[in-house]
Amino acid sequence: MTSESDSPDDLSFGLGLEEPPQPQKAAAAAQPYRVLARKYRPQSFEELIGQDAMVQTLGNAIRRDRLAHAFLMTGVRGVGKTSTARLIAKALNCIGPDGQGGPTISPCNVCEPCRAIAEGRHIDVVEMDAASHTGVDDVREIIEAVRYAAVSARYKIYIIDEVHMLSKNAFNALLKTLEEPPAHVKFLFATTEVNKVPITVLSRCQRFDLRRIPAEKLAEHFADVSRQEGVEVEPEALALIARAAEGSARDGLSILDQAIAHGAGGVTADQVRTMLGLSDRGAIRGLLGLLLAGDARGALAALKSQYELGVEPSAVLRGLLESVHGITRAKVGGSDDRALSAEERDAYATWSGGLSYAAIHRLWQLLLKGLSEVNSAPMPLEAAEMALLRVIHAAEMPDPGALLERLANGEAVSLQGRAAAAAPPAPPEAQGAASEASAELARSPQAASEPPPWEEAPAPATAAAAAEPAGPPRAPASYKDLVEALALNGKPHLAQQLHDFCGVIRYAPPEIAIRPVKPMSGDLIRELGAALHKLTGETWQVSAEDGPAEPTLLEQEKMAAEQERQDVLDSPLIKAAFEAFPGAELTGYTLDEQRSA
Repeated sequence: MTSESDSPDDLSFGLGLEEPPQPQKAAAAAQPYRVLARKYRPQSFEELIGQDAMVQTLGNAIRRDRLAHAFLMTGVRGVGKTSTARLIAKALNCIGPDGQGGPTISPCNVCEPCRAIAEGRHIDVVEMDAASHTGVDDVREIIEAVRYAAVSARYKIYIIDEVHMLSKNAFNALLKTLEEPPAHVKFLFATTEVNKVPITVLSRCQRFDLRRIPAEKLAEHFADVSRQEGVEVEPEALALIARAAEGSARDGLSILDQAIAHGAGGVTADQVRTMLGLSDRGAIRGLLGLLLAGDARGALAALKSQYELGVEPSAVLRGLLESVHGITRAKVGGSDDRALSAEERDAYATWSGGLSYAAIHRLWQLLLKGLSEVNSAPMPLEAAEMALLRVIHAAEMPDPGALLERLANGEAVSLQGRAAAAAPPAPPEAQGAASEASAELARSPQAASEPPPWEEAPAPATAAAAAEPAGPPRAPASYKDLVEALALNGKPHLAQQLHDFCGVIRYAPPEIAIRPVKPMSGDLIRELGAALHKLTGETWQVSAEDGPAEPTLLEQEKMAAEQERQDVLDSPLIKAAFEAFPGAELTGYTLDEQRSA
């Protein structure tokens, strides 16, 4: 006889054998890992975030028994199109825990139809991927099957994902059935490119445009998922993931899944930046402060530092664009973005107070053009450096409207030092980043002696030039001399216009009146006044009038040339030559040549 202690189980324990695995434990150990995007797929309309308008419409339609026979869900990837289609299928076929329920906007997720639809095994809910079933034969199977009633559900439902991938013939084959389907059939379409769906199909469906999910709601959703997973994630890291998701819950959950695997028991903002190749927002604000201060060397050093940390130049420029956009929103008094840190909001408020709208818009356009060049350039880092230098030197230029006004008034305009004088004070953290970026270059022995390579060194002044006092320039003696002086002093195009198309009415420096012989640009008078002020140092009164004027200089030259030709033809020697050689022509002959002969 064997006692209870001598049972086979006890003997096995006594021999030191391991306990055989229990069936439930073995099944749990064998279950593969499910990614967060699948694990946290919404199972009810309450869990569907960011689509309140659609949920309200569907709820009212179900309560009032005004259900359409075809629904079309459209939107960007990851906003819940397929999930919404499955939720609608559950809402229409739910029978409740007691088996007596009807269509409801709040499916129970307990009854057999709800569980079968959630697990993708319900015989009356057919999902088809139009990307791999594009032909007429695939649609013909649906047309043949809709004639038969549902096997176990209230409605037979066909979910066609990426419906825009169906061929033209397949769409045409589906039209008649889609317009007048049997009462027990519902069609649910999902697509990311609704513009590719024929209008004949759109007109037969009730369309729902699923919106991008706001970053704030995504961050809250990701925080809830992190709590359920037992992972600590920094709020700033959640904000970064929500921004990178661009309104897509699936994309954000995939990034969060990767970030959890990347971290060691927790997820920090620095880990997310490293994983996504994002630039440190503090470093971006420091770089923007250097740009606004006109510190070219410091800006290049800051860009190089980010590049050495593995940040792509295009990511740096995108970060700068985001900062400029934040400054603009702060200037117009936009609502605070909760995804921004307190430091960012303070920095944007400080900069917005010192930058005009024109300066902000010009900065945006320059950075946007720079980003386009970086994305297409064979050398992205070099293209980014040139883009930043263009931003700095464009900032040194005065506003175009103010410049034209000053030139029209004959005022001298100096471009030196305007950027540094007009730049708003940088926030403390940006000033610290600027000093750190400049310190690296300051250690170089050439930093204090050599000018930057993009600036021209001033020409050395000669002793004679220093000794000779510079007197005020004198006005040209005649209109012809004035035109020649303009051509020699950097205004050849203006001189050509005055020479060919303008006759002088009155020339009494510092006053000139001209009469254009053809329509001219309205900027001619303004440009001439500015050029004359620069040439003579005086403010000229320039006007265009319709009174009698001398012929243009071009017309005078033509008349002089014709008179000279006539003088040559009237000379006795030329007349004798024509008489001796009938049919001869006069070419290349001048009056001076005749006299020398």
